[in-house]
Amino acid sequence: MASHDGSVFKRCGCRDQSSGKLLGAKCPKLRREEGGWNPRHGEWGFQLELPRTTEGRRRQARRGGLSSQEGAQRNLDHLKVLIGLAEGEPDVEVQVADLIQSALRGRHRLPEVAEVKRRIGVGVRMREQVPTVAAWLKEWLEGKPDLAEKTRLSYDGHIRNHLVPHLGRTRLDKLTSWQVEQMFAQIEEQNAHILECQESEDAKVRASVKGRRVISLSTKHRIRATLRSALSEAVRRPDLPVNVNIASHVRLPSCPRTRPLVWTADRVRQWQVDGIVPGEVMVWTPEQTITFLTHARKYTWLFPLFHLIAVKGLRRGEAVGLPWANTRLTDGQVDIRTQVVTLGWKMATTTPKSAAGRRTITLDTDTVRVLRSWKKFQTEARLETGQSWNDTGLVFTQSDGSGWHPGQVTRWFNRISKAAGLPPIHLHGLRHGAASLALAAGADVKVVSGELGHATTHFTQDTYQTVFPEVARAAAEATAAMLKPARA
Repeated sequence: MASHDGSVFKRCGCRDQSSGKLLGAKCPKLRREEGGWNPRHGEWGFQLELPRTTEGRRRQARRGGLSSQEGAQRNLDHLKVLIGLAEGEPDVEVQVADLIQSALRGRHRLPEVAEVKRRIGVGVRMREQVPTVAAWLKEWLEGKPDLAEKTRLSYDGHIRNHLVPHLGRTRLDKLTSWQVEQMFAQIEEQNAHILECQESEDAKVRASVKGRRVISLSTKHRIRATLRSALSEAVRRPDLPVNVNIASHVRLPSCPRTRPLVWTADRVRQWQVDGIVPGEVMVWTPEQTITFLTHARKYTWLFPLFHLIAVKGLRRGEAVGLPWANTRLTDGQVDIRTQVVTLGWKMATTTPKSAAGRRTITLDTDTVRVLRSWKKFQTEARLETGQSWNDTGLVFTQSDGSGWHPGQVTRWFNRISKAAGLPPIHLHGLRHGAASLALAAGADVKVVSGELGHATTHFTQDTYQTVFPEVARAAAEATAAMLKPARA
């Protein structure tokens, strides 16, 4: 039994050979023949009776597995200091006891003095009922009114589709990293099931997973980041008994940056044989991009948009949401200050998330000519349409003046690409291609990075510098030439 002042003890896992009962502190091997403690046998621990918790019961603060008597005594003394912070006030004692009990149950470190002072010094009582993970995630998201709509949608999707179904019923302070890792293991099982059904010869089996997507490793990292952000806020809250952000300890395979691959002739031939796309991010060669734009000219209301993306590397939402007010054809410049994002199928116009995204790009002569011609055509269409024209002020519109839905633009892009007989890329691949072409043409990486809206030149250079084989081949030949003997 522990005294009112607590105690330290030493015990082991040996059992009595006849009864099989644990010997605990009675094991003769714990001490040497002369009576001193045997440092090679057993482990130290401490115990102390806590004040009442919110459950109304007094419990023993008990922990073993320590390597030394001094370490056990330090932990016991630390507990006494923490309890002493309450200065005998019953309500505060309950808060301190809850914090200690939560750390012991979760096998976390004991809270530091400064942490306990912060929690009890702001006059906030510990919640009588700790919320579940689902309840806390809802409260956390509702408490972030200034989030960009796209970010809110992303967080909401992670919470609704993954975190709540797998972890929602768990009490917030009981959540473990093992549970989160199990969630990701189950997601991977679902991925395998989806792929298996998609490859089935049974139409009904294929239909059972229609519309369901495999969760990529990068998405798993974003799901974990959402949970980590929510738990970080819980740790800072003085009314919640959460001391450790367990999401920070969840193991996931590293997610290396995906570098674009170009559709070389060899890759195209292999794709035509087996239908397998060799990389997650593919880009066209300059010749293939020219083929696409040549076919896109047949689609008068879309060609200028695709031309601008292919040449200047705008994001889809930036091009769709570009107003004439930010397009200065006389100066040959475009200010990127707005973008259209999709919320489900609904659209919302926002500003770019980062400072780097809010930028000014410079247009080449040919692009200025394309946009001048397009503006003239759009003006004539507006005059012919009359009052039924939807005056959105956007650069790229449909035949009634209304803006394009980003999803519609993607569908048209895929349709034109297929009609042109080109190997498949995503619409975002036009942006990747523009970046790669600019660097291959010798443009300064700082200029390219700024016009793409990247935060650092390192990202731009690391991702796009060696996409086109011709660039790498030229560098290899130049290097080899330096080692050739001088000709007479």
